[in-house]
Amino acid sequence: MLANAALALLTGVTALTGVTAPRPFTPAPATLSVLTWNICAGTNAGCALYRLSPAEVAWHVSAYAARVAPDVIFLQESCSSLDRPLEYWLERRTGREWSVRSAWLAARDGTPYPCHPDRFGGPRGAQSVAVAVAGPAPAFRTHALTSPPWYVRRAAVCAVLPALRVNVCGAHLSSGLPGDDGQPGAPYRTRQIGELMAAATVPGHRAVFGGDLNVTPPDGGGASAAGHAAIASAYRAYDECDRRGARRTGRWTHAKPIPGGGVLRRKLDYLFAPRGSVRLCHVEQGVTLSDHGPMYARLAL
Repeated sequence: MLANAALALLTGVTALTGVTAPRPFTPAPATLSVLTWNICAGTNAGCALYRLSPAEVAWHVSAYAARVAPDVIFLQESCSSLDRPLEYWLERRTGREWSVRSAWLAARDGTPYPCHPDRFGGPRGAQSVAVAVAGPAPAFRTHALTSPPWYVRRAAVCAVLPALRVNVCGAHLSSGLPGDDGQPGAPYRTRQIGELMAAATVPGHRAVFGGDLNVTPPDGGGASAAGHAAIASAYRAYDECDRRGARRTGRWTHAKPIPGGGVLRRKLDYLFAPRGSVRLCHVEQGVTLSDHGPMYARLAL
């Protein structure tokens, strides 16, 4: 009888302990939403934003950004005069504080590579890459990328987000066309990708980087093996937003008409993030403002 009572008491204590024992607290992961878009605003007469004023370009870009609500935006083929109008329109449309920093491309003599003027002849600054960040102003930094000395010099723009301990970097790499790293082996884009990864690496911080990298994915087919090899190192170390299972590929982000008819569609735009962090990836192929579609990722960090 006493043994049964003791067993019942012990069982009750065990059950009570199981119910009331505190569970370890696991904080929810922080989220970060990132948008990359080659807006084709600088010198390509075939694009809708070509020769629009900085305020007009900012109006269109902010209108799309407001739909997807990013925290960080990477822009390529922007113009340096877009920075302040873009801050204004992003803040007006989203109700958040924004900071924009651009780095202009340089001609071979080191002078800024100009955007074509607007349709009224007004200057629009230099063709540039830009990073926009919502919230308190981050610490921006520009990193030169090794480029063909006879052609346009490229750069990456990075921003440290101290609250998330994240470093974000956007870039637009050499095109791969004749005269711009078109030689066998894609030596400049290979170096640029390595330099972009190095720029994104900050001790104690996680790296998120991307942009128009002007190479096709390793398992995508349809382009040179050199371009595939150039981007493979990023796939080895990070998750790419639109990766398809084991295959290192994704949906097309760039459409180019082919002489004689047809359209060449390729993935040239990327977002890389820490392993296991990608929660959503969207490629907007219906946007007609640019020859590139915007690419958007939601990350849990």
